[in-house]
Amino acid sequence: MNTLNIIATYNATQPRMTLATSRLPGSGLPVKILRKIYGVFSVGIQYCAVLIWNAFVMSLAAIRLIGFILGIFLITLATSMAIPMITLVVYERSDDLSAFLWSSLITFICGLLLIVRGRPDTGQLRPRDMYLLTTASWIVVCTFAALPMVFISDISYTDAFFETMSGITTTGSTVITGLDSASPGLLIWRSMLHWLGGIGFIGMAVAILPLLRVGGMRLFQTESSDWSEKVTPRSHVAAKYILLLYLGLTGVGALALWLAGMTPFEAVNHAMSLISTGGFSTSDASLGHWTQPAIHWIAVVIMILGSLPFTLYVATLRGHRRALLKDHQVRGFLGFLIVTWLAVGTWLCFHSDYVWWDAFRIVAVNVTSVVTTTGVAVGDYTLWGSFAVLLFFYLTFVGGCSGSTAGGLKIFRFQVAAALLVSSLKQLIHPRAVIQKKYNGHPIDEEILRSLLTFSFFFTITIAAIALGLALIGLDWTTALSGAATAVCNVGPGLGTIIGPAGNFSSLPDAAKWLLTVGMLLGRLEILTVLVLVTPVFWRY
Repeated sequence: MNTLNIIATYNATQPRMTLATSRLPGSGLPVKILRKIYGVFSVGIQYCAVLIWNAFVMSLAAIRLIGFILGIFLITLATSMAIPMITLVVYERSDDLSAFLWSSLITFICGLLLIVRGRPDTGQLRPRDMYLLTTASWIVVCTFAALPMVFISDISYTDAFFETMSGITTTGSTVITGLDSASPGLLIWRSMLHWLGGIGFIGMAVAILPLLRVGGMRLFQTESSDWSEKVTPRSHVAAKYILLLYLGLTGVGALALWLAGMTPFEAVNHAMSLISTGGFSTSDASLGHWTQPAIHWIAVVIMILGSLPFTLYVATLRGHRRALLKDHQVRGFLGFLIVTWLAVGTWLCFHSDYVWWDAFRIVAVNVTSVVTTTGVAVGDYTLWGSFAVLLFFYLTFVGGCSGSTAGGLKIFRFQVAAALLVSSLKQLIHPRAVIQKKYNGHPIDEEILRSLLTFSFFFTITIAAIALGLALIGLDWTTALSGAATAVCNVGPGLGTIIGPAGNFSSLPDAAKWLLTVGMLLGRLEILTVLVLVTPVFWRY
């Protein structure tokens, strides 16, 4: 029997409790109000007890399994800290070695305890458990990944957690200054957080979010079996291909940046940051630190590669050469980038002293960076005037392709919305016609449309709520609005003099940093994946 029914049956067999005030002479409206308050309070207490009991009893096995998986993640994280330690040895910075050594030891022990105590009886996770695992994994990993930053530098845990969440979610907002002279171990660790977060999100977008009916990869489940077989043959095969691709693109990108003029250390850092569309740099001036045009154009190419669906890379490797070019989302994304480059580049030529080739190069880097939610910059585009500021604010929301490392709304949602608009206009012109909504040559069912509308609604509400919270803390409206947008869209820099391309987030109050950290997590996990955890119905069944 359901626990709520048990409580209801129990209440029905017990004497009815009454307030002493009901015996007062002339008891009227005040007593009725008190009775109502008491009734609501009593039901609320019972309801909370039911939720806690169900969450404890029904999810105990799932929590053990989730803890086991989190333990594997922590051991992987602890092992990856060996790379910064090797970097410190190579650069003879042994004074910072203990920070990573202790962080790795603490993380490894905690991970081992979770594995030992959480050894699962079964190997199955329900969709509800996947929601909890997805959110918990990001939070737990960030909690331990922040330890080296606390030990190696004089920053608070708030700043360290903000920086780590920004890295893992591939946002790229930073609170650290003096990057040009920072510890090489710290710099490589920041870039590794981007890289690990990028491959982690691709895996989540391809394997988990479709099962939870969240995210753009859900569209692939509505398409023909022939297409699905071409794109994702088996999950473990696709994962192997994607990991090899991710490694290969990172290596090729690092080699290209090194040949273009970066040092090997700078090239590796930026390759990891760019392919994950993260945005962390080894210099306070970001990509503007390097004046070689080749470096800028290579960065543009790497950002675009990181913003395309990795499942289509798998299809290409399996012999379907035209999988990328035939995809409606990819064509729309590349077309949007080219048109925006040409439009903004032409405008900048007429409103600045740049020669046309420099104008188009600078525009290409900055526009691609914002659209792909990478966040690197060449110069401060907020100094170009109010038109540029407003334009880059709009570009913040676009995002890359579904199934990539990019954040934002994703280009496919704009395309589906456009298809819906066109079909609605056709229906107005031909009321009796049967017009089928299609995307990428396949019909769009009502479930996909409901998912799109729901996500768009909560996406807007989340940005508005965070912006209001930042304004309440005391930030000006430009910083509050752009900060909320850049956090939820995982872009990196905001607008204005404080958090713009030439600034950072170090001067913000701690409350603002925690609020933005929540925004980064919500945006990276497609909002609904996190919000479902705070609904009572999630814990009831």
